[in-house]
Amino acid sequence: MSADLGPVGHAVGGRRRWNPSLLVGGFIVALIAVVALVSFVWTPYDATLVDPAGRLASPSWTHWLGTDKFGRDILSQLMVGSRTTLFVGLVAVGVAAVIGVPLGIFAAMTRRWSSELVMRANDLLLAFPALLLAIMFGAVFGASTTTAMVAIGIATIPSFVRVIRSGGMQVMRTEYVLAARAAGRRPFPIAIRHVLPNVVSLITVQASVSFAIAVLAEAALSFLGYGTPPPTPSWGRMLQESQEFLFSAPRLAVFPGLAIAVAVLGFNLLGDGLRDHFDPKLEDRR
Repeated sequence: MSADLGPVGHAVGGRRRWNPSLLVGGFIVALIAVVALVSFVWTPYDATLVDPAGRLASPSWTHWLGTDKFGRDILSQLMVGSRTTLFVGLVAVGVAAVIGVPLGIFAAMTRRWSSELVMRANDLLLAFPALLLAIMFGAVFGASTTTAMVAIGIATIPSFVRVIRSGGMQVMRTEYVLAARAAGRRPFPIAIRHVLPNVVSLITVQASVSFAIAVLAEAALSFLGYGTPPPTPSWGRMLQESQEFLFSAPRLAVFPGLAIAVAVLGFNLLGDGLRDHFDPKLEDRR
């Protein structure tokens, strides 16, 4: 017996369609990734090339988005800045996942006092905002891309721990895990064979949402001077450099601002779409 034809996201013939958030978010993220990859082999101009004679040029066929106060091509800077943003996000989320996922599984499987110890330490780390932690790191170790990646990654660990612990506790109450424990299986094999595969969807969703946070944090750090140092292009620093021209040449702030907004929107939509895809009950309540 086949299911009735329903709206997007509902079962059709026993299978679910891809929902709009997942499609739009995936398209935006893929587009940004393609632009970042293309920038390795081609940009309209050298993104770091200074041309005093062509400073503050308006958009034209020569410079599609114009030039900044140093005569650098804005489109080329946006293209190269996209790979900086994605690189920082990938490493930061990777650091958070590598540390946060094992801690979350450990907190879900261990005894109550051990779990409480992990979660209270997690709450303590959660009290430090990513920007504040990055500024502290920058003051101690110096502003750099590495400092930004590590700081954002550490600040994102608590989110992974809380989400994975919640999902892991649900898995630990299932019959097959109880049967495995009754059969004398050790905690580590249970974690690898039963718990981890069942929280992969949670990891994927959290990684997508955390990536959006990392993109915004990297832009903010670069804006404040604690992120990627010059001359490497960065969307946040492009915003910072455009402050003095907000009224005379607002496009200098509009283009990098739109790039940041679209990137954050894309990863948030992708996270929402993945959540609805992996948990149909959430979407069926809408």
